[in-house]
Amino acid sequence: MIGAIAGDIIGSIYEHRPIKTKSFPLLDASCRFTDDTVLTVAIADAMLSGRSYLDSVRDMGLRYLCAGYGARFIAWLHSPDPRPYNSWGNGSAMRVSPVGFALSSEKEVLRHAKMTAEISHDHPEGIKGAQATALAVFLARTGAGKKQIRTRITDLFQYDLGRTVNDIRPGYSFDVSCQGTVPEAIIAFLDSISYEDAVRNAVSLGGDSDTLGCITGGIAEAFYGTVPEEIRDFVRQRLTPDLWQITEAFCEKYRWR
Repeated sequence: MIGAIAGDIIGSIYEHRPIKTKSFPLLDASCRFTDDTVLTVAIADAMLSGRSYLDSVRDMGLRYLCAGYGARFIAWLHSPDPRPYNSWGNGSAMRVSPVGFALSSEKEVLRHAKMTAEISHDHPEGIKGAQATALAVFLARTGAGKKQIRTRITDLFQYDLGRTVNDIRPGYSFDVSCQGTVPEAIIAFLDSISYEDAVRNAVSLGGDSDTLGCITGGIAEAFYGTVPEEIRDFVRQRLTPDLWQITEAFCEKYRWR
């Protein structure tokens, strides 16, 4: 989960000034957490507290209203009776990594990923993006190799994972859809040799960099087994005390450091 948050923070400064290179300062002083982190922590909080995903996401979202949400999600947050709005946006995928870290079977991971998505993003592509992301985290955490992860995600979700980062980068641009973000984020992980390399791959695509970094970072942490201590410290310094407390409690409960 810290890997997902770190990917969001690292990618935050490139969201509106995209880059097409892996050579960039990793831990820039201007980096900050965005809505990706806030809602990832909200999902973790729901899993810790037993509250519904809707209640936790809404409460945390309202607590951090300036985190960078889209207009439709802001309207959802403020609604007296929030209902799903058929979104296929990548917001369902960027917040789901705690599901892949916490649950113990593929069936439960897919079920809960769907539950986290459909409170707002109930379009089939929104649900698919959340499920693919959570399953990739789960498979990586439970010892699957990259070939197995590529094959399982491709077979189940029909994403084209046969490309490389170098294939994608030249023509890729900002895309807020699940179908235009999740496959690319998974490929950024598949093409990597370390946690840091995975996040650099994601940001270098030149798209929705904080969300790409968040999705890729969660999978990479699960696969490589850790986030470098320097990056972990960077995350702690940039989170508010309440966000860090929930993050640390989640890692402690699910023994994921």
